[in-house]
Amino acid sequence: MTAPGRIRGGADVPGATSIETDFVIVGTGAGGAAAAAVLAAAGAKVVLLEEGGHYTRHDFNMQEGWAYPALYQEHGNRATEDLSILVLQGRSVGGGTTVNWTSSFRTPERTLALWARRHGVRGLDAATLAPHFEAVERRLNVGPGNPDDVNANNRKLQAGAAKLGWQPELIRRSVQGCARLGYCGMGCPLDAKRSARTTFLADAVAAGADVYADCRATLVETDRGRARGVVCEVLDRQSDQARGRLVAYARRGVLLAGGAINTPALLLRTRAGTDSGLVGRRTFLHPTVPVVAFYDQPVEAFYGAPQSVAVHHFADRGERVGYFLETAPVHPMLAALAFPGFGDTHRQIMTRLPFVQATIGLLIDGHHDDEGGQVRVASDGRIRLRYGLDAGLKEAAVSAMTDMARVQLAAGAREVWTLHERPVVVRGEGDLARIAAAPVGPNRLTLFSAHQMGGAAMGEDPARSVVNSRGRHHQIENLWVTDGSVFPTALGVNPQLSVYAHARLFATEIAKAG
Repeated sequence: MTAPGRIRGGADVPGATSIETDFVIVGTGAGGAAAAAVLAAAGAKVVLLEEGGHYTRHDFNMQEGWAYPALYQEHGNRATEDLSILVLQGRSVGGGTTVNWTSSFRTPERTLALWARRHGVRGLDAATLAPHFEAVERRLNVGPGNPDDVNANNRKLQAGAAKLGWQPELIRRSVQGCARLGYCGMGCPLDAKRSARTTFLADAVAAGADVYADCRATLVETDRGRARGVVCEVLDRQSDQARGRLVAYARRGVLLAGGAINTPALLLRTRAGTDSGLVGRRTFLHPTVPVVAFYDQPVEAFYGAPQSVAVHHFADRGERVGYFLETAPVHPMLAALAFPGFGDTHRQIMTRLPFVQATIGLLIDGHHDDEGGQVRVASDGRIRLRYGLDAGLKEAAVSAMTDMARVQLAAGAREVWTLHERPVVVRGEGDLARIAAAPVGPNRLTLFSAHQMGGAAMGEDPARSVVNSRGRHHQIENLWVTDGSVFPTALGVNPQLSVYAHARLFATEIAKAG
């Protein structure tokens, strides 16, 4: 019987350490944990490296002031280089699954068909992925959408969309025993969220995998075109500064699952296997534009399941960029960052927080002519993300804001505000046309991303992709990518379930190959 592994923090790692194992996996989120569980179950010795800290339900205090610095990349301050898009991305044992809002969708068949038709992905269709989705859904306890999950915030979207004939749907969620506290984005204090840490990573550790937290991967070490291991800085958790060095050598292979943005950046730092110039390019964000609606009765959108209703009525708009609608919680810190105004004007808006409903429009980038963004590594080693909205995305943003205002008016809102620098206030249908006249450009309105994809796209042609259709690097032997970096476009749905399922498929084939 295999002895269980351990989860070590940076303080438990000596100043200079080297270890040897079968597989080294960078990242402990959906992609890293699912791959680790498969490989460890197959008898391989696995080591996982995680830049963030190891936290459990006892640490999750439901305080924004603690959660964003502790659980998010760059302490919650990651953004595009022009500061126009806030990038919310997890950073702890469990990765983004520690802080996501539990929404669980399979990869749409139309997206898989697009990848095959335009991007040279082969052997990846709904039937191939089905057993992996089924296994992941069982482990994460993803069941049918639950009407009891619909809080007042989501109910407004549901009611307005139904009234307009836009076919709202209940979102399936990865939870078990959920108390609907509303703090999913700050870590679940009940472990009711079925995160990577509490499921696949726990399975991997039980099968003998070791996890090293507070270890920032800086380089994939290669030798004659073959991945040999990963070099890490061991971080002091309080200062986030390097206090030591760890090198993990891999006998059988290295898997990168640090997430879109971090995985391409690691490949760029490695300076091997980047001849195609594709690494870091075609990075997609589901750029997200919010509107807020004010109601006469309290909504209290800071309580209850954050997301339980979605509208995909506008996901396929033919030649125009599509988008889908969901809700977002309005906890005070995040709301204060998003709301417009200064001084007393801003304070007056914040006093109305209990009466606010928040709807978000997620733009489906990469399905048309838009090339997405680009991840680069600056001379100081810091990650830079360039992302601009082209004409098609700007049109979609305006259309999404207009439709979100329309749906909230249909649900009975007193008024709807866009989050432009100077908000457009909509009190009736006659005001909707004013949204199109408002500027859509860098730092002219609130934009954020919680869904990062691409930057190391898969496909069978090395001239057009970084890895093949099973995540194997085209140029570096024994190197795979098992996270959302491999997606050739944005998905058009929340990505966590797709990352789990693709990683499980890739790891299953790695294990079979011996």
